[in-house]
Amino acid sequence: MLRIIACLVAVLLVAGSFHTASAQTTTSAPAASPAPAKPSRMKLTADKLREMKTKWLANKGKLRACRKEVKAKGLVGDDRWFYIGDCMDRT
Repeated sequence: MLRIIACLVAVLLVAGSFHTASAQTTTSAPAASPAPAKPSRMKLTADKLREMKTKWLANKGKLRACRKEVKAKGLVGDDRWFYIGDCMDRT
């Protein structure tokens, strides 16, 4: 019984903290000019990858050479993509 009461008190405390946190965030500063909406980080990443792909497809010979370098170095994951991006920007 004591365990149930303790859990209910904990839930009420957490719910109360969420309520006060949401009340604090609803206050808005006076808006002289509305700020432009920023795209999400995921969207920026997808756009960046599309740009990289189009640039790489235009330079297939250079991409082939960069892939050989990546394979020789044994890079995987994000390191691979960053290295290829840097390699494509060089020369």
